[in-house]
Amino acid sequence: MDRPIYLDCHATTPADDRVLAAMLPYFTTYFGNASSVGHAYGWEAEAAIAQAREILAAAIGATPEEIIFTSGATEANNLAIKGVAESYFSRGRHIITLQTEHNAVLDPCRYLASLGFEITFLPVQADGLIDLDTLEKALRDDTILVSAMAANNEIGVLQPLAEIGALCRDRNVLFHTDAAQAIGKIPLDVEAMKIDLMSLTAHKVYGSKGIGALYVRRRNPRVQIAPQFHGGGQERGLRAGTLSTPLIVGLGKAVEIALKEMSAESARIQGLRDRMWQTLQSVEGIHLNGHSTQRLPGNLNVSVEGVDGQALLLALQPVIAVSSGSACTSAKIAPSHVLQALGLPDVLAYASLRFGIGRFNTEEECDRAAHCVIDVVQSLRDR
Repeated sequence: MDRPIYLDCHATTPADDRVLAAMLPYFTTYFGNASSVGHAYGWEAEAAIAQAREILAAAIGATPEEIIFTSGATEANNLAIKGVAESYFSRGRHIITLQTEHNAVLDPCRYLASLGFEITFLPVQADGLIDLDTLEKALRDDTILVSAMAANNEIGVLQPLAEIGALCRDRNVLFHTDAAQAIGKIPLDVEAMKIDLMSLTAHKVYGSKGIGALYVRRRNPRVQIAPQFHGGGQERGLRAGTLSTPLIVGLGKAVEIALKEMSAESARIQGLRDRMWQTLQSVEGIHLNGHSTQRLPGNLNVSVEGVDGQALLLALQPVIAVSSGSACTSAKIAPSHVLQALGLPDVLAYASLRFGIGRFNTEEECDRAAHCVIDVVQSLRDR
């Protein structure tokens, strides 16, 4: 039976065969625990993890000691935000984030608000970009952290990380970015961008679900975070728990491949996206959500006037696997908080489609998907 065309790569990506091949030996032959330092099985695992740590560090301009492995970006976000709050609360209890952040950032911030921290949820402009003057005015003497997503998971908008980092550094405020959607797709450099904490994950870049990492700066300034898991002392005591060697190896391999192929892959995927958008513009009343160019190469988020959002998704399901927002919240019958933050009325926020074009999509698939949307919208309007 034919499966729908998969165009939901912001939700997750299939594992690359090269990533799977790198992982498999560490489930069977090299299955040791990296904490077992008294024999060869442990040494093998330890060496594989060290290599993956070096790959991730080099990918973002960090050092291997600054990479802490986690179960994914959600845990990394929690460790960064709660860890900083616990370590720096005597200096200040004010945190700034954006209204368009993933819930893995918004919810930890709301939790901290319940404990007495003050959270500023900054608005964004109509194109999804932060206004740097607004950020600068929001910074206070008691601000300890700014958290701003590198690439938005719904509209693909790329925030000006270097400019945000410079503002934060000038005011002695730590800067965290959720780069789950960005790693391997756009250049990242924690030194040039003055990033102090960065959350990463594997499954958005053709690796496995269940593994991610947090970069924590160790110099200029040295960032202190309080661990959120205790017991075992792994990851320099910042994240207890037996390390999953196969998943970590896969994360390293996925990032290695993505960096090597980034330039050519980004150009190809952006070409598919632009071709698809050009075709879709024949639909009357279709709107592009987010900045037209300052966005991920494979992201296309649109709203369609005059159709019911749920009816649109249901009609597309047999042909296209696509979503209307974040996969983490798509089960909720509510308009996207990201699109609402852009100022879209609920009727357009409901009638949105998020296309995530990826490594394995073809021109034929994107053409077929675009024409399917055109046909379905016309059919719904004719009812």
